[in-house]
Amino acid sequence: MKRIFALLFILIIGRAVPVTAAALFPFAQNRTRKDAATRPPDPISFQVVKNRGLLATVWINDQGPFTFAIDTGAGVTLVSTRVASMAGIAASGSRVSVGGLTGVGSMTAGSATVQRISLGDRDNALRGNQKVLVLDGLPPDIDGVLDPTEALAPFGYTIDLPRRELTLFDARVTPMKSTVGSSEGTVVPWIMNDTSRRPFVRLEDGRIALLDTGSSFGLAIARSESDRRNVRGNRARDIAGRDISSQRVAPSTITIGSLVLRGIPTDLLDGVEKGAPILLGRDALSPFRLTFDPVQKLIAIVPST
Repeated sequence: MKRIFALLFILIIGRAVPVTAAALFPFAQNRTRKDAATRPPDPISFQVVKNRGLLATVWINDQGPFTFAIDTGAGVTLVSTRVASMAGIAASGSRVSVGGLTGVGSMTAGSATVQRISLGDRDNALRGNQKVLVLDGLPPDIDGVLDPTEALAPFGYTIDLPRRELTLFDARVTPMKSTVGSSEGTVVPWIMNDTSRRPFVRLEDGRIALLDTGSSFGLAIARSESDRRNVRGNRARDIAGRDISSQRVAPSTITIGSLVLRGIPTDLLDGVEKGAPILLGRDALSPFRLTFDPVQKLIAIVPST
C-alpha cells in the first residue's frame, strides 16, 4: 500500500457550522457549456466558515450541488465516497494511505478520474478528466476538498479573502505582474517544496511557509521550533483523524518579500510530524488577496481593497 503525505483540511474541533446541503439536480442537456480547455472559468463566490474553511459549490459529473472546501495546502483534490457513488465515480488501482500533520496515516483512499468538475455553477466547468482521491472520513457537512492549484490548472487564480471571491486568469496570455509596490503588497517566488505544487513562500529569516487556506491557524509552528509558553490550548485534527494540540500565543511579526506582517495570530502545534512545514493559515491571510501564477511561478500577497 502506498502512502502519501497530504496537509489536508485541518479542522478545529467544535460545533459543526451548517452549510448548504448536497442535493441532486437533473442534468439539463440543452444548456450552454464553456470550453474550459481554452478559456478561464467564470469567477465564483465562496463562504468563509471558521471551523470548515473556504466553502464553494461544486458539481461532479453534473451531479450536485456539493460543498467543497478550497484548500491551497491540500496538494490533491478529495471526494467523499458518498459523492463518488452519487456521481458514478469508481476508485481504481491500489489504495494509498493518507497522512496529515501527524504523519500517521489512519485513512486509506482510492484514486479515481472525474470526467467533469464545475465550480460555482454547473456550466462553469474546469478541465476534464481530473485525478482525485476518494475516501471516507470527511465531516458530514463537507463533500470534498478542492486543491485549486491542481483543479484549476492550467490557469492561474486569485483568492480574495475579504471579498470572498475566486477568479481565474490565463497566465500564458496575461501573466501576473512581477512587481508590486511595497505599499501595496509583495510578489515572491512560488517555492515548490515537495512533489506537489503546494504554494510555499520564503520568509525573510530563511524559513519557508505554506500558504494554507485549509486551516484556521495564523502562523502555525511546531512547538519544537519555539519556546514552551504555558498558554490556553485547543485541539485540532488532521485529515487522517489524528489529534493535534494547538496553543495561541503572542502575535508575531514576519516579513515576506517587501511585505511586513505585524500582529499575526500565532499558534504552537504539538503532535505534528517532525519536519512538518510552517503554515500561514486563514487567520494570518484574512486581510489579503492572494494571486498564484503557475507559469512564472510567482505569488502575490496584496491587501484587498
